[in-house]
Amino acid sequence: MKKMEFTKAEKSKALLRAAIFGPSGSGKTFSALRIATGMGGKIAVIDTEHKTAIKYADRFEFDVCDLEEGSIDEYIAAINAAAKSGHDILIIDSLSHGWKKLLEEMDMLTTGKYNGNSFRAWSEGTPRQHRFIDAILSYPGHVIATMRSKTEWTIEETEKGKMKPTRIGLTPEQGKGIEYEFDLLLELSPQHYCTTLKDRTGKFQDVIIEKPGEEFGESLIAWLNEGVEPPPPPVDMQAAREALREDMTARWPGKEKEKFEAVAAEYMTRHSKVLPSTAAIETKEEYDNFVAILNELNPKEKK
Repeated sequence: MKKMEFTKAEKSKALLRAAIFGPSGSGKTFSALRIATGMGGKIAVIDTEHKTAIKYADRFEFDVCDLEEGSIDEYIAAINAAAKSGHDILIIDSLSHGWKKLLEEMDMLTTGKYNGNSFRAWSEGTPRQHRFIDAILSYPGHVIATMRSKTEWTIEETEKGKMKPTRIGLTPEQGKGIEYEFDLLLELSPQHYCTTLKDRTGKFQDVIIEKPGEEFGESLIAWLNEGVEPPPPPVDMQAAREALREDMTARWPGKEKEKFEAVAAEYMTRHSKVLPSTAAIETKEEYDNFVAILNELNPKEKK
């Protein structure tokens, strides 16, 4: 067991995890693009809203990926693609379609595979939702997610004493407790006013902002960049080993085993460790040493 100890708490630089929700027409997509633009950096948009984002392509610079099914696997694949292409800010517009698709899948499992037992069906659904949230929170950049909210109409009295119907947004259309996953939770009204319901910056809690935009994004990035550099994230060694195998196969088709054995022999000489296969590479240091020798022995073929 790891030794438990306490160290002095220091604010470190952080990545934004923000969610914007509101009824139809409240400006979720437009506000997300304005905030992201103010933050600065390369922007990617995952669009499930029937190509809504591209309607703003004349006003903002961003790359877009349109999802066809809205399944959690499709979302995760798009998130990973954005990470691989180095986008600084990822806008997911919106999370609600993923939840709707998951509910449809659970209904099918309940009536089919589990003979009406919804509890057993959700034994498959809950891990899927957890994978989705983990993919969002693990993104190596800033994330702004939008969510639809359930809409109701109320009758309100105007200043002149007349009654008129007013549309209001209620809770986000996503899994229960989704708000706990974000550092910043913004609710947009049909009149485009933004209320900060949750704010870990401590600067905007309960503040009402009219049409949040670039200036708000600038304030957010200034706070996020305050503090010491965060520790590097842990390396996924399994993914690193798989990438190494794929790279060697692509560079030397049919000869990857021969290349590996040559590098492994040199590795044994320098580092006194036998590497019967890539599975024996256990740490990032070992991985870096192996790749260094690989490229050293094959300078002309180095990428």
